[in-house]
Amino acid sequence: MDHPVRHQLTLLLTSPRVAPGLLSATAWDTVRAAAVVLAADPDAATPRALRAAGVEVSVPGLEHLASPQRLARHLLTRVEGTLVWVGSPDGDPGLAEALAVELPEGDPPTLELLVASWDTPGARLLDAVAVMDRLRSPGGCPWDAEQTHASLTPYLIEEAHEAAEVLERLEEPEGPDGPDLRSDAVEELGDVLLQVLFHARVGADHAEDPFDVDDVAGALVAKLVRRHPHVFADVHAKDAAAVEASWEAIKARENADKPHATQRAHPLDGIPAGMPSLARAAKVASRLERAGHGDWLTDQVGKLEDTGDPGARLLRTVLELRADGTDPDAALRHTLRALAQAARALGSDRT
Repeated sequence: MDHPVRHQLTLLLTSPRVAPGLLSATAWDTVRAAAVVLAADPDAATPRALRAAGVEVSVPGLEHLASPQRLARHLLTRVEGTLVWVGSPDGDPGLAEALAVELPEGDPPTLELLVASWDTPGARLLDAVAVMDRLRSPGGCPWDAEQTHASLTPYLIEEAHEAAEVLERLEEPEGPDGPDLRSDAVEELGDVLLQVLFHARVGADHAEDPFDVDDVAGALVAKLVRRHPHVFADVHAKDAAAVEASWEAIKARENADKPHATQRAHPLDGIPAGMPSLARAAKVASRLERAGHGDWLTDQVGKLEDTGDPGARLLRTVLELRADGTDPDAALRHTLRALAQAARALGSDRT
């Protein structure tokens, strides 16, 4: 004598950041073998994918969807076989708690939580893109809608400096550490990411030559792959120095392939004039040294020092710090942080 299949309620959870048809093999076996498959919205992504694969998806009556409690009672009273509830994109808030309260005593149905798809690393970036698009679109934020590349640029610079400050403090052995500082680092990096997403969204609105976040990401991926042939192609690099030399050679070839108007004719081309002076000095020194003009630079600094040029004295220090492998700008920021901390320890009665 066949016994009826004991009632089982399976809550099918899927990630809204994964293509709706990309379910696990266990999930597909479960929905295909289920007696009933229910969903609140048959036109949502996952129910549509199930129907396209030949799985019948039904919808409870509106009276059962009026509250988590009513839905829980409805799901728990279905009999014979497996009932699959296809979770909504919002995660069905309150349903799990309602099921726990409404679960009947005696011979309750078996409850199963089946995760059918998982976020891949970086999936939350899709959420960030969607939120930025919502803010910039009609009906979103009026302030966000008015911004341009020019109006946003000061924020990009400011956020980059704030992120650098936190990240340097995070790396200092003697500096403060712990969850608070690491939380600050996460927040500041998020603020920098926001600027990238914002500029990409503004670029998408350009009437004649738009670009969007996929263009930005695609160009970045292509550059990283192109400049790492020792990882993505059959090129051997014995150490970090070899990698750096290969990187510079590839950059030079890329520059040569650009239209003539955008080529860098000189090693110093492309260094932003608005960089902090100390960081710009280090960049100038780095560019000239890589171009084989390191000795010339040292001689020039010496000649300027002989004329009493005070800036040459600073530049000499920059060259000496670089020779020791020290970033002059980061070193000065570290010293200023230490000085500020010591100054605050003097007490409020001193000035």
